[in-house]
Formats: sequence, structure tokens, C-alpha cells
Amino acid sequence: MASIYGNKLKLSIFGQSHSAGIGVTVDGLPAGFSIDTVRLEQFLARRAPGKSPLATPRREGDAVEFLCGLYNGATCGAPLTGIIRNTNTRSGDYANLADCPRPGHADYTAAVKWKGHQDPTGGGHFSGRLTAPLCIAGGIALQILEKQGITVGAHIARIETVTDTPFDGVHISPAELKAVAEKAFPVVNDSVAPAMEAAILAAKEAGDSVGGIIECAAVGLPVGIGDPMFDGLESRLAAMLFAVPAVKGVEFGAGFGCAAMRGSQCNDPYCIRDGAVCTTSNNNGGILGGISNGMPILVRAAFKPTPSIAVEQDSVSLSKMEEKKLTVHGRHDPCIVIRAVPVVEAAVALALLDALL
Repeated sequence: MASIYGNKLKLSIFGQSHSAGIGVTVDGLPAGFSIDTVRLEQFLARRAPGKSPLATPRREGDAVEFLCGLYNGATCGAPLTGIIRNTNTRSGDYANLADCPRPGHADYTAAVKWKGHQDPTGGGHFSGRLTAPLCIAGGIALQILEKQGITVGAHIARIETVTDTPFDGVHISPAELKAVAEKAFPVVNDSVAPAMEAAILAAKEAGDSVGGIIECAAVGLPVGIGDPMFDGLESRLAAMLFAVPAVKGVEFGAGFGCAAMRGSQCNDPYCIRDGAVCTTSNNNGGILGGISNGMPILVRAAFKPTPSIAVEQDSVSLSKMEEKKLTVHGRHDPCIVIRAVPVVEAAVALALLDALL
């Protein structure tokens, strides 16, 4: 499996949803960095399940155990490995999915690729559970970036048809990003939260699910980070974001909206502000030619609705090669977007740190 990412910073994620544990090995971290474990635990708690009727009832403490890579609480130059023990699994809920794949999930493609040897319980290695070790590495990357004056933060831009106020791509500040991260429901405009929550609960009541969009910004990144073509910042960020389960679209700055603009509208005019070259708009998301231009990095990721739903769906029996009705049991998120906000932050932080190194 291609579960390894990075150039200078090598990230390897291992485990399955219902295996004994899940974890990550990170090679290339700068030595001598003291990890704030309390902040890391707080960051992981934002993603952890079982804390709200808007999320799966599966409860996992997500306590990190570092096996190596630290000495006296600081990175020591050796590869860092952290694991999380799985403690609340119900594999029986997934007994029928090896033969009857969920529409919209990787059950069928995994069965064909690995000839039935894949682990189907809880989604196996394809589960959103694997975003927990991503957040271990990403939480550390966020701390390292912050030491260099770079802040990454995200908010729920949309749930179904309900939208939040977008980040100001020119003037967003570190304080604003941190303020959103401290909210239980991470939106810029708190007045939209009840409508978003209502949309999620309505889908849950119907045995269905909803998707949404997460917008992420990074401020403080210096000019000149990234490369043209294959190692451009867009390429690095998109590769990391598309590795997050359920992400089906990524755009930077005005994104697809640029297609409806003229050049005179889409171009970001230059200006001098506080003795530095800046732009008066940020339609290009802080990246030109794959290289940072000093403006905030602005990226959005679109998440599809959770495939595991209680509504009866059309599927097939792989053993009998006949059509079959499927009703999914188990504990699933009616909307993964809320818990995915720190995951997007982690993914963006890791891609930026790799580019910086």
C-alpha cells in the first residue's frame, strides 16, 4: 500500500480500524524540538469520536504512546513512531461487507485489488480512523511551524447547503485562526452553526449522511517556498489532502471560480504594505508557479457524505454474483466534516513543513 508521503519529511501511516492499534512513523523531523504533549492531546481530542450526537458514538481515548524518536521529551533525529491502541471495536457489525460492498466505499475496489485478503472490519486501512495517526504527525508539524511564525487553521465552510463566512484571503490573522480552532463547532460566523447542526441531525434521523467543505489557511509562510511543476505547493498540498478519506475536491484561492473570471479580475494586483510586496486580492491562494508569494495560503477541500448509512441501498453479492439489498449496521458519522477540520489542518501543516525542509 502507498501509505508513505513526503520528500524530506517521510511519513508512514500503519494499522487498520479494528487492528490492535494504529500509528505513524515520521522520519526527517528536526532534532532538538520539544513536543508540547498537552497541546498535542488537545489537538487529537478535536478529531476524536464519541463526544457529540453529531458524530459516531464509537468512543476512543486516542492516547498517543511514543515508541521511539524522543529523548528527554525532544526529537532526537531518529524516526519518530507514535501509536494509538484501538479499544472500542465491534467487528461483527461489518461481517457481511466482505461479500456485499457498501456503495461509495472502498469495500469493492479493495476486495478486487487484494483478492479478498483485505481487512473489511471498520473499513480496514481505508477507515477514517487512520486520520488519527495523521493528526499525531500533523499536530507536531503545527507546533514546529508555529515556532517559525507560521500558523495553520481551518473552519467548516459548508455543510450540505449551509455556508459559513469565508476567510479573508488577504487579511486573515493568526489570532483569527486560533480563535476558530478553540470553538466546539469551528465556524467563523457562529450564527450559522445551528442550521449546520440541524442539517446533520436531520440526515442522521433519516439514516442518511451529509457532506461539506473545509477551508484552511496558512499565514506567515515566507515567499519562495515550493517548486514548479511536480513539487509545487499545490501538488504537495493536493496529494496530502486527497489522502484524507472522503475528500473529492481540492481548490486554491478562488479555485474553480477563476474559470468565470477575466484575467483583469483573476490576477492579484501587487502593492507595498508595511514595506513588503503584497497583493490586494488572493484569487491564486498565495501560490504562483507552485511557489508561495507571501500571501496567506488558502485551500478548500470538499468532503462527500459518509458512505456508511442506514438507508437501504442497492449492492451485489460478490460470492454469488447477483444483485442484493444492503443495510449498513454499526456506528458511523452522519457527517465527518466536523471531525475532519483538524485533519485538514494536519495535512496542510505536514505538506508545508515538508516543503520548508
